[in-house]
Amino acid sequence: MAQQISCDSCRACCCRLEVMLIAGDDDVPDRFVTQDQWGGHVMLRLDDGWCAALDRQTMLCTIYAVRPWICADYQEGEPDCLEQRKLIPLFPARS
Repeated sequence: MAQQISCDSCRACCCRLEVMLIAGDDDVPDRFVTQDQWGGHVMLRLDDGWCAALDRQTMLCTIYAVRPWICADYQEGEPDCLEQRKLIPLFPARS
């Protein structure tokens, strides 16, 4: 039986992707924002490669209500989501 694709059973794979901030992402707290090499604003990733806004214990976003548009638009079960799930088996699925 195939596992149902759900963010509730994920390892926060998408939280390792680079997230560029765009107009409308003004509510993201500054402590989670940095500049990339071209001067664009992106979500800060810590030395472990995960987004700084990710709670490492729960694997949940600590700024979910004000997360960047790109994060809100990222859809579970789409091809990129499925590919990321294959690439990042670092954490067990949440229960």
